[in-house]
Amino acid sequence: MQLNDSREIAAPRAEVWAALLSAEVLKECVPGCQEMTGNAEDGFEAVVVQKVGPVKATFKGAVTMSDMVEPESLILSGEGKGGAAGFAKGGANVRLEETEGGTMLIYEVEAKVGGKLAQLGSRIIDGFAKKMADQFFARFQEVVEGPAEPEEANAEAEAEPEKKGWLKRALGS
Repeated sequence: MQLNDSREIAAPRAEVWAALLSAEVLKECVPGCQEMTGNAEDGFEAVVVQKVGPVKATFKGAVTMSDMVEPESLILSGEGKGGAAGFAKGGANVRLEETEGGTMLIYEVEAKVGGKLAQLGSRIIDGFAKKMADQFFARFQEVVEGPAEPEEANAEAEAEPEKKGWLKRALGS
């Protein structure tokens, strides 16, 4: 399964780059992630619980980052084993380009599964993989940009500071 897409994130490229390398941000963004430890240099260890069709499994796996060109591009590669359910592995080529509104995040995702999961059929697997990628990058955008302000509070918002992304919240500025 392959998927190509992009998202415009209203944050500077350096902030988006830092978020991609943060275990805390990745844990918050990976659907079903129970635990995420490690760092960008050594790789991350993760525990993810997911239900694909009738198969629910806990995947334990690793995510590594390679070909990092700060703050332009990197390759995320991951592999997880779900016991009797089988395995899932895949990767994402991620590019960051500066835009007027912030940063364009462009990604190409490839995923493969084996074991019981592979028996579900490519239509179910491809749909699930697309949903997981969409959820991850949508959540990543929300985490980096910070919570959106409600439209009806627009008049009050002029007097309040801008919404804070994850980096500003973490630094408390």
